[in-house]
Amino acid sequence: MYLADRSAPAGAKTARQNAPDGGPVRAPAVASAVLALGTVSLITDVSSEMVTAVLPLYLVAGLGLSPLGFGALDGVYNGVSALVQLTGGHLADRVRNHKLIAGIGYGLSALCKPLLLLAHSLGPVGVVLALERTGKGLRTAPRDALISLSTPAELQGRAFGVHRAMDTTGALLGPLAAFFILNTAVGGYDAVFGVSACVAVLGVVVLILFVPSGAGLGPPGPDVGTSPRPAAAQPDSPKPAAVNLREAVALLRLPRLRALALCATLLGLTTVSDAFLYLLLQDRTGIREQWFPLLPLGTAAVFLLLAVPAGALADRIGRRTVFLAGHALLLAGYGLLLWAPHQPALPYLVLVLHGLFYAATDGVLPAAVAATVPAKLRATGIALVGTGQALARFGCSLAFGAAWTLWGAGPALAGAAAGLCCCAAVAGFVLRPAAPDTGPEPARHPRGTR
Repeated sequence: MYLADRSAPAGAKTARQNAPDGGPVRAPAVASAVLALGTVSLITDVSSEMVTAVLPLYLVAGLGLSPLGFGALDGVYNGVSALVQLTGGHLADRVRNHKLIAGIGYGLSALCKPLLLLAHSLGPVGVVLALERTGKGLRTAPRDALISLSTPAELQGRAFGVHRAMDTTGALLGPLAAFFILNTAVGGYDAVFGVSACVAVLGVVVLILFVPSGAGLGPPGPDVGTSPRPAAAQPDSPKPAAVNLREAVALLRLPRLRALALCATLLGLTTVSDAFLYLLLQDRTGIREQWFPLLPLGTAAVFLLLAVPAGALADRIGRRTVFLAGHALLLAGYGLLLWAPHQPALPYLVLVLHGLFYAATDGVLPAAVAATVPAKLRATGIALVGTGQALARFGCSLAFGAAWTLWGAGPALAGAAAGLCCCAAVAGFVLRPAAPDTGPEPARHPRGTR
C-alpha cells in the first residue's frame, strides 16, 4: 500500500503549456493561488501563534489550571476543529467554492480573538477556544484542496511545502511578537490578545482581495501551475454536478485513503501536543517564564527552513518514507526529554527534532491524500484524514494530561514514547510498498513503487 502515488494524472505529466504563438512556455512550479494562500496563512499564524505561545503559561500559571485541566482544554482546542473539518470539507465540495468556506473559517477565528480579553476562567476560555477552533476546522480542508487543485500531481509535495513554509514564517513571528508585547506593553496577556485580533482581521482582508475563487476548479491538466479560474470564465464548460453525502461516504471504500486515515489516527494517538512539549521542556530544564513564549521559535525556524526541501524529497523518493522518518525524529525527541534532562543543549536538540518532524509530515500527509481522491471530492478526502488525526490528538491531550497529573511528567512521556514506537511500526506495515494496481488505470512508472 502506497502512502501516495507520485505519478501524475493523464495530461498532467508536465508543467508546460502553449504560448499564444504556439511555442512552449513553462508554467510556474508554484501557482499564484498557493502563494496567496500562503500569505493569508502567514498573517493568520502570526495572530494564532501570539496566543498559542502564551496560552499554556497563562492557563497554568495565570489561571492556576492543573495539568489535567490544561489537557482537557488543549484537547478541546484540537478536538473541536477535527469535528468541524468534515463539515468544512464537504461543504466546500458541495458548493464548489472552496474560497467561500475557507473565508468563513478565517473570519470566525478572527472574531473570537477579542473575546479572550473577556474570558478569565476555564469555562469561558474553553468556549472561546472551541469557537476559534471551529473556524480552523472549517478552513483547513478547503484551503488544502485549493492548493492541490492548483498544482500538478508530481509537484504537490513542493507546493504544500511552500505553503507550510510561509505558514511557519507566521508561526516564527507570532511568538516573537508575543514576547516583545509581554515585556513592553501594559496589560501583558490582554495586550497580546488585542494585537492578535487586529492581525487576524488583516489576514481575512488579504484572503478576500488576493485569493482566487475556488469555484469551478477541476483536476490539474495541461494548464496546471496557473491561478485557478472561475467557472464563469469558461461558459462552454458543463457545470460540475453537486457532490452528495453518499459520494463523500463512498471515499472510505478507497483502500489507500483508508490506510492513510488509519495511520494518521494511530500516530495522532501518541503525538504529544506542542503545548505539552513546551511545558515538559520548562519542567525538565527550568526555563524561566519570561522565555517560555520563545520556545515555539525553535520548532518554527527548523520547519521554515526544511518544509520545502522535505516536500520536494517526498515527491522524489516517496511520501511514505519521509512521513515515517518524521515520526522517528519525534520519537528521538521524546527520548532526549526522558534520558538527557540535564544536558545544556537539550532544549535546542528537542526543538530541532520537533521542527524536523513537522517538516516531514505536515505537508506530506495532505499531498498524499490529494493523490488518492478525485478532484471533486478533494476537500472531503483531506478532511476525512485530518479529522481522524485531530480526534486522535484530542484523545492524546486528555490522556497525557491525566497521566501527568496521576504519575508525573516522566512516566507520562515514557508511555507516549512507547505508544509512538508501536504505532509507527504498525503504520510502516500498513503503508508498505506493494505492486502497482492492474486495471483500467494506466500502468504506473516503476519509480512510483518506491
